[in-house]
Amino acid sequence: MNIDCHVHLNHYGFEQKYLSLEERLKALLENMGKIGIDYSLILSSYEVNSDRPSTAKILEITREYDNLGVIAGITIDNHTEKDLEDCRKWLKDGLIKGIKLYCGYEYYFPHDKRYQRAYDICLEFGVPVMIHTGDTFSNKGKVRFSHPLNIDDVAVDNPSLKIVICHLGNPWILDCQELLYKNKNIYADISGLVFSSFTPQSERYYANKITDLVNYVGEQSRLLYGTDWPIANMDSYLDFIHKLELTQTSRDLIMSKNAKNIFKI
Repeated sequence: MNIDCHVHLNHYGFEQKYLSLEERLKALLENMGKIGIDYSLILSSYEVNSDRPSTAKILEITREYDNLGVIAGITIDNHTEKDLEDCRKWLKDGLIKGIKLYCGYEYYFPHDKRYQRAYDICLEFGVPVMIHTGDTFSNKGKVRFSHPLNIDDVAVDNPSLKIVICHLGNPWILDCQELLYKNKNIYADISGLVFSSFTPQSERYYANKITDLVNYVGEQSRLLYGTDWPIANMDSYLDFIHKLELTQTSRDLIMSKNAKNIFKI
């Protein structure tokens, strides 16, 4: 089983033509079928508009698909108390798999006390919180808020909380690997390392980084496969993973077993 734990249904503006939400969903399913992705987690955004559907809308259009799960995006500035209560209800009903925070896209550190409500809800239902780290797709992002070292405070103060560092904290992958080594409640996904497709140069660069990370951490039980589709190309990402020097056991953990465990798939 192959699980992509990090995809979106947003329209970003780089696409050749505008696709409706329903067409974006169709494109996701077609990409999954073409390359053999059995299950994907769709993350809603840090804002809601015509290009970025709400969690409720994503749940509505995906309800008939058992190969899709949903992660609810939550922010301090753009979401309300009702949005948090909706997350709690959706988790209680088994409709979403976790919560995503967008530090850097909004200008708050992950250890800001106002995020604790989201952490408490995740703790209540035993689901992970995913946190954006590293570079931001928007040049309006402020990366001091998305540096992965900021997550150490959250991990220490919430030792039972499962935390997923998105994008390996790229370009601060070395800091991400220290957090994985130190905090057993931290996981990381490898999504969004490149825009579109890997080049031979970027393949070599990131292969070395991930190999160093795996060797330093000493285990693969907390590394997750994700792409950040449609920002990153699914075909290219899967090809990149196949080129990594991994044992079959490690590959199975990264491609599916780790995600099945923490997201309860």
